[in-house]
Amino acid sequence: MAGVEGFLPLIYTVTGISNLPVWYKPGPPSSVSSTNSHIVQLLLMGFVETKRYMDFRTPGSQAKEGSFFGLEASFEGLEPGYPGGPLLNPLGLAKDIKNAHEWKLKEIKNGRLAMVAILGIFVQANVTHVGPIDNLIQHLSNPWHTTIIQTVFGSKS
Repeated sequence: MAGVEGFLPLIYTVTGISNLPVWYKPGPPSSVSSTNSHIVQLLLMGFVETKRYMDFRTPGSQAKEGSFFGLEASFEGLEPGYPGGPLLNPLGLAKDIKNAHEWKLKEIKNGRLAMVAILGIFVQANVTHVGPIDNLIQHLSNPWHTTIIQTVFGSKS
């Protein structure tokens, strides 16, 4: 969901406030290799998913003192395998199991909507070769003639 919000800084480029690189073109290689980045991600996600699996197998085992560097109470959830606590639920929205299920469903639905939005942004950039903010500005400047139909079929009226 944060990926869609990541496109908001493009407003600075469109308005001329700053000159950010074009997001859909690869930039210069970074100092961190992708192999190292993938290894770190695998290690961190492997650790987290192993902790979840252990909590599914033996409910409550990961909330015992000393099982997570002394931070067990900060991640105490309502269900095995689903952490919560003040670090992952700072607003206290899911205080009981009914609310937790309701908020989990809302997050899944919003996450799916965000995935569809990102897919649309990527397809749009591939077809038009400009970013979403530029496409919006083009459409708003001439809404009756700058549409998806004219873009896909190559007709400009």
